Amino acid sequence: MSFIIGLDIGSALSKAVIMQDKTLLSSGISPSEGNFLSAINSVLQKALGKAKLAISDIDLIGACGLGASFIPHSFHKISDISCQSRGTSYLLPTIRTLIEIGNQSSRIIQVTEQGKVADSLVSDKCAAGSGRILQIVAKVLKVDLKDMGQLSLKSTQPVKFTTGCAVFLETEAISRVAEGASRENIIAGLHQALTARIAAMAHRMGLKEDCVITGGGAKDRGLVKIMGEKMGKTLLVPDNPLITGAIGAALIVTEKKG
Repeated sequence: MSFIIGLDIGSALSKAVIMQDKTLLSSGISPSEGNFLSAINSVLQKALGKAKLAISDIDLIGACGLGASFIPHSFHKISDISCQSRGTSYLLPTIRTLIEIGNQSSRIIQVTEQGKVADSLVSDKCAAGSGRILQIVAKVLKVDLKDMGQLSLKSTQPVKFTTGCAVFLETEAISRVAEGASRENIIAGLHQALTARIAAMAHRMGLKEDCVITGGGAKDRGLVKIMGEKMGKTLLVPDNPLITGAIGAALIVTEKKG
């Protein structure tokens, strides 16, 4: 029986999964931190260690992501949106719309019953339309990124941001701190600003149920809540929304070579 690795080497995080007969055996996540080769070696060690395997036991590697070209082993490159679509559909077969909030961009993907891409929209490269803006404002507020969702849920009067540019949005967040606005209200306002950009994409694309959210933004409970309310949809969240691309890479390379 073949062992397959799926890799998703992103600008912020590198993710790996190991599958056998389309069953998930293990996974790993490591920060990319501007050094893709180091991150790849780290995440492979994590996934292989959990599965009690060596790289020599692996039959195929499928990969997607910005840093995939740094993989020091033979692999098959697959498009990001195909991997996200296939991997998310594997975890949640009823989904027809996928909203991915990544570090570099956000995507809305319409998914077929077979887990393939029917249509897609990608945001521009401005950080204000991606999960990157959450990291930027977290630093301004001196809060841990993982705590932002819970803080947002405690907001009583979300701040109104007037700009759609990441640079000015950061400056505006600093100004709101100086004015005495609470962290909770600033974060909730940020979530509303990010949601507005993604909702505009969703309006153009159209949302077909079931809808799911993946990527780093899916770990933010406050963002998921505000986005669901704005779009009038219940947004499903996979148990681990960060590894969907890696799962898709493993599945697609398996099916191509099968």
